[in-house]
Amino acid sequence: FNDVFSPVVKHSSIHVLLALVAMYDLELEQLDVKTAFLHGKFDEQIYMKQPQGFEIEGKEDHVCLLKKSLYGLKQSPRQWYKRFDSFMLGHGYLRSMYDNCVYFRKLNDGTFIYLLLYVDDMLIAAK
Repeated sequence: FNDVFSPVVKHSSIHVLLALVAMYDLELEQLDVKTAFLHGKFDEQIYMKQPQGFEIEGKEDHVCLLKKSLYGLKQSPRQWYKRFDSFMLGHGYLRSMYDNCVYFRKLNDGTFIYLLLYVDDMLIAAK
């Protein structure tokens, strides 16, 4: 409940990426992960009131156990970051030791893919 922040890429990392794009004539793409916060999983149990209009008759005083993140929960950005980080590391990307939101991977041809994360927005650069 207390770990609610989500790291974001440092401005200096964005500057370095843009310099790499210019120096090596890389392609640069930006994308937004739609419904990103809905993909996080909790490390703790979180309960909520039954949503209005979806109450179970005779059990209106019961609560629901959340199985996944929801928008508006302060834990959602952090849980999304942890899931994304695990995905990237599991697919062979390395995380920068200087910026937790910079990922890179060397390809077989010797070129790199760079990915910078700002909550649910990304910059991706590659040949």
